[in-house]
Amino acid sequence: MGSKDAAAASGGRSQHMQTDTGSEWEAVFVDPIGQVVQQRWADAVLAVTFEELEPVSAFPVVPGRRWGPGQWWSATTGRHVACGSAAMRTQLMVLDRDPEVVGLAGRPVRLLWRDTRGQVRSWVPQLFARHRDGTALLADYPSHPEAGGERAQRAATVLEEACAQAGWSYRRLEPLEKTLSANLKWLAGYRHPRNAGRPRLAAAVREVFAQPRPLIEGAEAVGDPIEVLPAVFHALWHGHLTTPLDVPLNERVLVSTGVGGANGRGGPGSGDGR
Repeated sequence: MGSKDAAAASGGRSQHMQTDTGSEWEAVFVDPIGQVVQQRWADAVLAVTFEELEPVSAFPVVPGRRWGPGQWWSATTGRHVACGSAAMRTQLMVLDRDPEVVGLAGRPVRLLWRDTRGQVRSWVPQLFARHRDGTALLADYPSHPEAGGERAQRAATVLEEACAQAGWSYRRLEPLEKTLSANLKWLAGYRHPRNAGRPRLAAAVREVFAQPRPLIEGAEAVGDPIEVLPAVFHALWHGHLTTPLDVPLNERVLVSTGVGGANGRGGPGSGDGR
């Protein structure tokens, strides 16, 4: 991105930025009343609740692509998150299910800096996630490691340094394995509270799976599977129940109330893609 584009993105204001080898960057975002704001990155990370902001730039519509920009309803926040593609939706599912994530937003901030030749550069990470401890994650979801070319690789280096200075992290998220992705998509369909069932049903579901047992066997022990299964899937999404997600969900998978392991409901970096 050239200096004219960067100036336009920041409302036409010109501010000092050190080179990408320095320690100073600028953040551009749209504040709650719809005004474009540019300020020092170091100040923005302390004062701005990025998880509550609208995208600083719209997700592009790509002709011929089967899935375009939309909204993801977050079970974590109860709000919609701007979403640019099916790949981003999958990554949102992972973060929305992470118990350490308390806030989510799509493209809420643009980072500006000058390269070693003094040219203004910028990058808009696709995802923002706020953690329970107040730290945050900025992330992109390339379709393959070389996606975006040299520009993306240089931006990743800058973002890693800027986030590290703030005590945050930046990651280029890898695509999920197909079985895990399919299982999460299925469970996500039951993430809304309306699928939890009556309080007595939710309690009975947790009780019946106190010890590992096949999914259908436990559901039938509680009552009519048509009523019980949505509550089971809701509990699996929210981590009240756990089951391996690296094998296709079926009526015989073992379900329990045990702590999620490598494929149940672990934290970032576990086998469920977090």
